[in-house]
Amino acid sequence: MFRSKSKLVGIRRTCCALAAALVLSLGGVAPSLANSADFVRSLWPLAEARGVSRSAFEAAFTGYNYIPKVMELTKKQPEFSQTVQQYIDRRVTAAQAQKGRAMRTEWNQTLTGSQQRWGVQPEVVLAIWGMETNYGGFMGGEHTIHALATLTEGGYRADFFRDELLTALRIISDGHVSADNMTGSWAGAMGHTQFMPSSFMRYAVDYNGDGRKDIWNSVQDALGSTANYLHSFGWRPGETWGYEVKLPSGFNFAQARQLERAPLSQWQAMGIQRVSGKPFPRASDVGRLYMPAGAAGPAFLLLPNFDVIKRYNNSDSYALAVGHLADRIIGGGSFATPWPAGDYALTKNQRAELQSLLNQAGFDVGSPDGVIGPKTRAAAIAYQQQAGLPADGHISGRLLERLKR
Repeated sequence: MFRSKSKLVGIRRTCCALAAALVLSLGGVAPSLANSADFVRSLWPLAEARGVSRSAFEAAFTGYNYIPKVMELTKKQPEFSQTVQQYIDRRVTAAQAQKGRAMRTEWNQTLTGSQQRWGVQPEVVLAIWGMETNYGGFMGGEHTIHALATLTEGGYRADFFRDELLTALRIISDGHVSADNMTGSWAGAMGHTQFMPSSFMRYAVDYNGDGRKDIWNSVQDALGSTANYLHSFGWRPGETWGYEVKLPSGFNFAQARQLERAPLSQWQAMGIQRVSGKPFPRASDVGRLYMPAGAAGPAFLLLPNFDVIKRYNNSDSYALAVGHLADRIIGGGSFATPWPAGDYALTKNQRAELQSLLNQAGFDVGSPDGVIGPKTRAAAIAYQQQAGLPADGHISGRLLERLKR
């Protein structure tokens, strides 16, 4: 059918508009493809549907500009770019433990009350506070709404961060905090113990009874909210997060991998003991063996409370640091087993190089892709067995250097 030139131009424009709308709906839009003002306008119907007032919405976006620095920080998350040793050594120090003990004295009434109410030991709440903001010393300098808007506009986990953004707008609209005072990390974590907006809505409490849930200015609200959060995810009162252990000579790593989780009595039967020499308080507790640096470094049996800590930050490095700092606050010392020297975290390219070297040595990992899966670990174990090394399957800088010889 014949169409005039003007109609064809109109059709092309309509198609381009539809394509742009599709990109926006998929959350993959970059700032160069959409005006930030248009982006903000597109949020209002969603915010209104969440019960956000127009005045709160406008106040929250006053002065908003896309923040390139925030997007850069998405590529530098330390839980995934450092060895566990590096992560812990930079965060769990004698000074941090000493400050935690001082804070325990200062906030004893709040901590004791929250333990009675939610069953979470004070040292664990303190350790999270210390890890997250250095006991309130630095709660993040980003305007939370603007940081979350940048992540959404930039297409980084856009669905997740859009929902957090809309929730944060509702928190402001409900009067818990002003937009300018809602500050936090680049990822939208807020207050003394760095709650995401969705966590605030579900678990924040008005511990001091002033009618607001203020995790930015009220230490009482922040500590009580943290205890409530851990309790809500199944914290087991009176139990620890795990134990540092020592493995017997000739330990069967293959059997340990097959067990995954087992009663402590079963781990004991395999020759595992606490480094302190003390018995396990409850041999029926179920734990998993964790060797963050392989057989050459510290080893741990992790209990259910470790997984509860991971609900705060889904990283073994983080949960181990929190548990260790909590132990240091109540008088514990450094890990009994030293970390192995010369280890380092592998980049994706280095992991692919390690896979290539295993292939070249006759241990099939398939096509090197930098992703460590069961096939790569099985190849590493076979190589370690042939080389007379502990067959722990640990993928590390030390193993890469060994393969390069």
